[in-house]
Amino acid sequence: MVKSWATFGVDLHVDVTRTGSGLRKGLTDALRAAVRGGRLAPGTRLPSSRSLAADLGIARNTVADAYADLVAEGWLTARQGSGTRVAERAVVAPASAPPRPRTPGGPAYDLVPGTPDLASFPRAEWLKASRRALAAAPYDALGYGDPRGRVELRTALAGYLARARGVRADPERILICSGFAHGLMLLGAVLRQRGARALAMESYGLDVHWNLVERAGLRSVTLPFDELGTRTDELTGGELGGSGSRSASASGGKGGGPGGVRAVLLTPAHQFPMGVPLHPDRRAAVVDWARRTGGLILEDDYDGEFRYDRQPVGALQGLDPDHVVYMGTASKALAPGLRLGWLVLPPDLAAEVAAAKGYADWSCGVLDQLTLAEFITSGAYDRHVRASRLRYRRRRDHLVSALAARAPSVTATGIAAGFHAVLQLPPGTEQSVVRAAVWQGLAVHGLTRYRHPSATAPPLDALVVGYGTPTDSGWPGALEALIRALP
Repeated sequence: MVKSWATFGVDLHVDVTRTGSGLRKGLTDALRAAVRGGRLAPGTRLPSSRSLAADLGIARNTVADAYADLVAEGWLTARQGSGTRVAERAVVAPASAPPRPRTPGGPAYDLVPGTPDLASFPRAEWLKASRRALAAAPYDALGYGDPRGRVELRTALAGYLARARGVRADPERILICSGFAHGLMLLGAVLRQRGARALAMESYGLDVHWNLVERAGLRSVTLPFDELGTRTDELTGGELGGSGSRSASASGGKGGGPGGVRAVLLTPAHQFPMGVPLHPDRRAAVVDWARRTGGLILEDDYDGEFRYDRQPVGALQGLDPDHVVYMGTASKALAPGLRLGWLVLPPDLAAEVAAAKGYADWSCGVLDQLTLAEFITSGAYDRHVRASRLRYRRRRDHLVSALAARAPSVTATGIAAGFHAVLQLPPGTEQSVVRAAVWQGLAVHGLTRYRHPSATAPPLDALVVGYGTPTDSGWPGALEALIRALP
């Protein structure tokens, strides 16, 4: 009688060298060489351990152990229901090989900052949380709902943010939005309605945020930057600072004075992209400015959960909840595709922002909100963040070690938190290094891309390298390609 595994397997030619090191090592070496050389393409499904063992005339445990070794090394992947496959891994040329051009299908490696390792998304835990949340959801949860978002998620966030980030939050003052950009759109609309004409911003940041501010009818006024972070003392003079008179305030003042409603957008925990936390003296100074002038601080808690070398820097909002809007998202800790963010609003601003969002919670899926609430309250969110923090710290350490050994003229800064680094380059070399990176198959940005057009300080030459984006198996190849592109 023919065995079922004999008819449903797949053929695989592999030449196992039987050496003194044993069959397991011989099979592992043969399979690794086949993957490295490209004979086994990414995504190829391998035979079952039972089938391959029968074909080779060896013990099934030998095959299973060889597969396990290669999964641990990143050459193979094993997932229940889809078998063992060759990992999606680009073949990297040796260091001595000449640079290869960018392939027509796009870069081999993505080192653009801002995206986490999407392959590490906790699918199994998320699915469990989704099932529990849906089973427990009341019938009215599937209706149009409160524009502020589901109360389950707002309650879970209030507890988590207070515990993990030092935020003073009440579920009634939390509003769920579909990411940071959506939250900034809502706040921009409210500020404009209150008579604001300008918003102070950091001189390095994202153009999408500058454009959103301008579309809201506000001018962006940049603040200088130095080794201590953003120069918040600049708020005390010029158009947004004034003489300290309360011409317009976060408590509802409209118009009046050259600046209208006084507001500033900051990333105090880990400035993007420079990576410097706002100095404690400047944190205190900007809060004092907001109190004296009735100003409003929009706090983007960028990378606040991912600090490596010491305790995380607490949220600025904890110093004065009446003058700070805390803005956070699930994009870095989980995935940007969830489109989930939140605003913790001052008491006298909450109703206006909710009204700006609309009379129905049209922008955020209820099931994802309920799932995230369950994910947080069950402790799965904390476990995932802690595991991610270890993964990204290891990658950061690999990057720093590789630079020290093979590109000592390049210095990595802004690496105490987050999952991107600023690699400072010799003056005048940024564009040539970016071009070299493209030839190495890398998608990477120069620092100039993040410099506000109105910034007055001389531009710096640097790369902004996002080391969180590649998969675990792809990271070594991406790092090797990056090192080859550097001076």
